Amino acid sequence: MHRYLIERELPGAGKLSAEELAGITKTSNGVLAGMAGRAQWIESYVTDDAITCVYLADSPETIREHANAGGFPATVIREVVEVIDPTTGQS
Repeated sequence: MHRYLIERELPGAGKLSAEELAGITKTSNGVLAGMAGRAQWIESYVTDDAITCVYLADSPETIREHANAGGFPATVIREVVEVIDPTTGQS
């Protein structure tokens, strides 16, 4: 499985209610349940006009399949090639 960042452009995302976000979550989880473990949602970050998600998946096509089935955009899909943090530069 590869790690992906998915940017979902969604104008007004930061103004979505808790109920609307819960609905999106339920839809996403329902689609993922039918994908035979080919994708896993890790977490998402809601900003003013987008939702950026972290997923594990076998391919970008699987990410697109999930987005199409759920009815949400997958504006940009980027594979994570390395993760760094503040300790990366320490000897």
